[in-house]
Amino acid sequence: MILTGSEIKAQLGGNIVIEPFDDNLLNPNSYNLRLHDELIVYEEIVLDMRRANRFRRLSIPPEGFVLTPNQFYLGRTVERTETYNLVPMLEGRSSIGRLGLFVHITAGFGDVGFRGYWTLEMFAVQPVRVYPGVSICQIFYHQICGEVREYRSDKYQNNHDIQPSLLFKELEPKRDPQMRLAFGQELSE
Repeated sequence: MILTGSEIKAQLGGNIVIEPFDDNLLNPNSYNLRLHDELIVYEEIVLDMRRANRFRRLSIPPEGFVLTPNQFYLGRTVERTETYNLVPMLEGRSSIGRLGLFVHITAGFGDVGFRGYWTLEMFAVQPVRVYPGVSICQIFYHQICGEVREYRSDKYQNNHDIQPSLLFKELEPKRDPQMRLAFGQELSE
């Protein structure tokens, strides 16, 4: 079951935190989140899952910034959210999608207990100019059934910035016995 806009507002300060909150961004069954004024792009030609990849920051000026096709950008929301006892989900707005801009490739599914800014995985089909503060995506909330186990990640929880992939932390041989075997390391270390 998806929460209505009025129920999202009713649960503010309890199961839902959206900071800053603006009534004008509340929809019938979602809340619009806005694009922050920074992006990052990876500098590596080949991205490696087993290590941190270099990236550089780009600023989106008030007059906008043109996203280039076939270039992957990471952005973030202006709003910081917290969600308890509900599953937060992120989707691009249809008006944004109709410009050929994807705002999340795979990470639209949130976790119960997530606290932080949403990192946006942005990809443009054709050149498109984006602006800081534009309502770029929407968050909506599902009720859940069963015992609640909150999200507790040392990778992305309580983030304060755009988050590049931290998958390499999961692939460290010391954390994963299967990876240790794959790297030819003894398990007795």
